[in-house]
Amino acid sequence: MARESESALPIQPVYGPAAMEDRDPAEKLGEPGAHPFTRGVYASMYTGRPWTMRQYVGFGTAVESNARYKQLIANGTTGLSVAFDLPTQMGHDSDAPIAHGEVGKVGVAIDSIDDMRVLFAGIPLDKVSTSMTINAPAALLLLLYQLVAEEQGVEAGQLTGTIQNDVLKEYIARGMYIFPPKPSLRLVGDTFRYCKAEMPKWNTISISGYHMAEAGASPTQEIAFTLADGIEYVRTAVAAGMDVDDFAPRLSFFFVARTTILEEAATFRAAHRIWARVMKDEFGARNPRSLMLRFHTQTVGVQLTAQQPEVNLVRVAAQGPAAVFGSTQSLHTNSFDEAIVLPTDKSARLALRAQQVLAYETDVTATVDPFAGSYVMEKMTDDIEAAVTELMTKVEEMGGAASAIEHGFQKSAIARSAYRIAQETYSGERAVVGVNRYQLDEEEPYEPLRVDPSVEAQQTERIAKLRAWRCHERVDAALIVVQKTAAGTANVLYPMKEALAAGATIGEVCNALRKVWGSYVPHDHF
Repeated sequence: MARESESALPIQPVYGPAAMEDRDPAEKLGEPGAHPFTRGVYASMYTGRPWTMRQYVGFGTAVESNARYKQLIANGTTGLSVAFDLPTQMGHDSDAPIAHGEVGKVGVAIDSIDDMRVLFAGIPLDKVSTSMTINAPAALLLLLYQLVAEEQGVEAGQLTGTIQNDVLKEYIARGMYIFPPKPSLRLVGDTFRYCKAEMPKWNTISISGYHMAEAGASPTQEIAFTLADGIEYVRTAVAAGMDVDDFAPRLSFFFVARTTILEEAATFRAAHRIWARVMKDEFGARNPRSLMLRFHTQTVGVQLTAQQPEVNLVRVAAQGPAAVFGSTQSLHTNSFDEAIVLPTDKSARLALRAQQVLAYETDVTATVDPFAGSYVMEKMTDDIEAAVTELMTKVEEMGGAASAIEHGFQKSAIARSAYRIAQETYSGERAVVGVNRYQLDEEEPYEPLRVDPSVEAQQTERIAKLRAWRCHERVDAALIVVQKTAAGTANVLYPMKEALAAGATIGEVCNALRKVWGSYVPHDHF
């Protein structure tokens, strides 16, 4: 009897030659590093060097996060990944009434260039690759990073890294939006053009399915809705007059890795193929790099449990290979205590060690795409490709991702998937070790990392000092230019950079834009 995958597709007990009938291996597989990139975007993949090992860090003050970054670099991390607190993500300063109780809680609080200087103090920005998980105000954090690098003597053209900058998924899954969709897409397009001119090595967007998966999306939903968002961003840039080959090579994606190793690997392989086809056939991309689906992976947090949290180490050890077999370019492995609270130093180090064991003590890096030609892998890849394509077609029939968002299509589909998973878990049909199987009579006590409640007061004091020493006339004049530019068609990042350099805060720049673009008010589709 066939078992159902996470995407409700059948997985047969045994696969044989029949799974490969009517299938052209050259068309479906190709060679590693060549169209359709099913086997990975680079010819040598991990045989030359392993994936980039990122650890996602940010909590409390910039001083605390800076210390953690330095620890991770000393432990062998090859890329930094920054988490920001909710006020920063929503474009509010730490002293704003709406920020009360949230400062420094789920990430680091960054209000101004002063905080960004502290965050990266003693870290040579020409030697590290930095990923910043920030969306609605992503352009502002990127500009602060550039300003701090310039103070270090590092030219913008030398900087490497990624901003997530994927605001569409905020309307679908997270709710961390500021402006309505249309001006938000304009800001994304301005960022594309700015980075092409000023920061050519920077990845301007990481189109994210991760948060959709955390909200309950199935693997096929995660890929379909993410690629549909990607199409919307490409259309936005092309409509603004950019040539697709000028920006597409810098596009990147962000997915989860679940414990279902075979399905996850097949899902990533299918995503490679679909994106290459879309970029070639719909957008006429000519540069082979424009056809590549380059992506970062994070082991999925929603599968972690607060019960018997040490078991999460085993879950992460299974999720990591799923990403590697799908040919990820970089990987973050979650800490075992993240279902409870922010990771401790020890748990973050163990999470990194899981990647290092996978890369240096196993043979997964010895050969490219080890599952190529496998009956089960190729059949699952084909089935997932068909399911994803069908779902993307439904989005297109609604007028594309942005229009489908207004109809609540993606959000409703993900909610139904999440409800199904919850029902299966509560009924025991879906086994979760430590939760509905193999429970303990009494959980062992665990002492979590706690954020100092004085962080909010510290940040408020820092903002007060900033406003005391800066030149208010210069800040006010710069914010007026930001508003005038936002009301027109010129690139708004240049005046935003001037405002930040003058000492304007994230909240002040966002408020200036709110006066022109307005704030987004969601529609209830349930």
